[in-house]
Amino acid sequence: AMAPGKKIKARIKRTLPVRGPQAPTLSELMRWYCLNTNTHGCRRIVVSRGRLRRFIWILLTLSAVGLILWQCAELLLNYYSASVSVTVQFQKLPFPAVTICNINPYKYSSMKDYLSELDKETKKALETFYGFSEGKSKVRRSVDEWNSTGSDFFKQIPLLKFEDFSKTATDLHSGQKRKIEGSVFHKDSSIVNSGDSNDIIGFQLCDADNSSDCALYTFSSGVNAIQEWYKLHYMNIMAQIPLETKEQASYSADDLLLTCFFDGLSCDKRHFTRFHHPLHGNCYTFNSGENGTVLSTSTGGSEYGLQVVLYIDEADYNPFLVTSTGAKIIVHDQDEYPFIEDIGTEIETAAATSIGMHFTRSRKLSKPYSDCTETGADIPVENLYNKSYSLQICLHSCFQKAMVNSCGCAQYAQPLPPGAEYCNYKKNPNWMYCYYRLHEKFVKEQLGCQQICKDACSFKEWALTTSIAQWPSTVSEDWMLRVLSWDKGQKLNKKLNKTDLANLMVFYKDLNERFISENPANTLVILLSNFGGQLGLWMSCSVVCVIEIVEVFFIDSLSIVLRRQWQKAKKWWNDRKRQRSGKPPQAADLERQGHDNPVCLDEDLPTFNTALRLPLPQGSPLPRTPPPNYSTLRLESAFSEQLPDTLEPGRH
Repeated sequence: AMAPGKKIKARIKRTLPVRGPQAPTLSELMRWYCLNTNTHGCRRIVVSRGRLRRFIWILLTLSAVGLILWQCAELLLNYYSASVSVTVQFQKLPFPAVTICNINPYKYSSMKDYLSELDKETKKALETFYGFSEGKSKVRRSVDEWNSTGSDFFKQIPLLKFEDFSKTATDLHSGQKRKIEGSVFHKDSSIVNSGDSNDIIGFQLCDADNSSDCALYTFSSGVNAIQEWYKLHYMNIMAQIPLETKEQASYSADDLLLTCFFDGLSCDKRHFTRFHHPLHGNCYTFNSGENGTVLSTSTGGSEYGLQVVLYIDEADYNPFLVTSTGAKIIVHDQDEYPFIEDIGTEIETAAATSIGMHFTRSRKLSKPYSDCTETGADIPVENLYNKSYSLQICLHSCFQKAMVNSCGCAQYAQPLPPGAEYCNYKKNPNWMYCYYRLHEKFVKEQLGCQQICKDACSFKEWALTTSIAQWPSTVSEDWMLRVLSWDKGQKLNKKLNKTDLANLMVFYKDLNERFISENPANTLVILLSNFGGQLGLWMSCSVVCVIEIVEVFFIDSLSIVLRRQWQKAKKWWNDRKRQRSGKPPQAADLERQGHDNPVCLDEDLPTFNTALRLPLPQGSPLPRTPPPNYSTLRLESAFSEQLPDTLEPGRH
């Protein structure tokens, strides 16, 4: 027997109509939702009378939903935005590292023997193309004599002068005219199409494995062409010279530094650290922090910074490698590598150069706010500089690795990867062609380095303001040069000239440290508050309403769809099973009623509507009210004998 509580529960289920999540169709579910939800607008769609009013409410509700979705999408897109804050504070500042290099990397007198053949070829080019000559005995020689003394390297890559549009050029080495084939894809290539093609000078690089695959490099300026061609051969020669020889041929600290003052106190070469740069020779860094001590300053102004007088020695410059005189400096952090060739500042001779600094520290947010890296550990590029990560270090290291992988050797201007060696024509005859092709891809961002490398999230920056004054003055020139010559006379063995000197001052203009930082513009609490504001503004909805929408429109709707599909699949399987067995449908199956009838949904309680759709038994009359059974109206005594007091009078 069923318990009384279960009987009551079963009776309620049979009596109540099926609504809400148990509705048999989606339309009934939506109607139930609109009548019972707390969201404004949905109920008005159902209860409004008249098509126009109902259409207006539908339009207003859909518009409100669209505005909510748009505003919430904007909030999500702006969630990872950052606000920038700038903080300025006055305090004692650490002095940066200052790296100084002579523009001329090596003393020409010390490297002349290594560059003699290259210089001869360059002088001949100047004489052949421009009529420039230093003397007949030094330059003018027969072609056979040049071919016998010139190296095979100069024969392979000579300078060319183009005479017409058909790419007919004069070969510097042989003096003969020949037709040049190859694609023009380098500097000033558009000049080839101009009418004044006689001014075009360049050189041709061909693949050593495929002589028909050539590239033609042209320049609109003869100065640029000769310098590029000279530098190309210069790097090939320098790559074969031992490092110790190059360090001895470059400038020592005693050669470069004449006087030094910092923060009002005298300093000397012991405060400078030497490092060798491939393109600038011996460079010297003041306050490098190598010994663990970083100098600082507590007062701004030119008198409390670094003051040095540099000896440039213009007479010992390489005339073809550099065309300017002076020094290059760069201000950087102690952990940063000084990229002199990229961002160095040039210092003039016979002038006092004052460089005022403003110090700024910057801090950016990493992912997901910006695409920056904290330490560079997540960048798949090996750091070849042994310094803290920077975008330039990543780009140069990436190109050097690509150079080693593609060309089999390393480019001379950048550090060596482990196990690699610098390119030279003897061991790598194809390196120049490979290098220029690879560099062309790098500039066009086809090498992938620009896509891999990222900015650093934290960095320090010194904004420089440069001013120049004539130095020494006319009235003080004589005695100042005499004193400096007396101080350094034994090492210089000659009288100083003001064009050999450069005065440099590096100082803080003020001690205000500017700290620029990024902070999240939104937090999770603010985002949820904004969501609630939009929902309440447009539809008077809360989080509970959102949960209700998810339940009805996703969970319940999906369950109804799946339930219908399951019933169809079950019916199809039963029909197929019956067809295979050859059994016709039984009458009992067709006469099922209530919960067992296929018209009713599976596992759903019967309702009044579903009961009306039940099929009638075949051959049976329509149901009607049966006539009353009159025999039930007959009275029967409950007693066998009638009591005397109930008898009618006169019947005893």
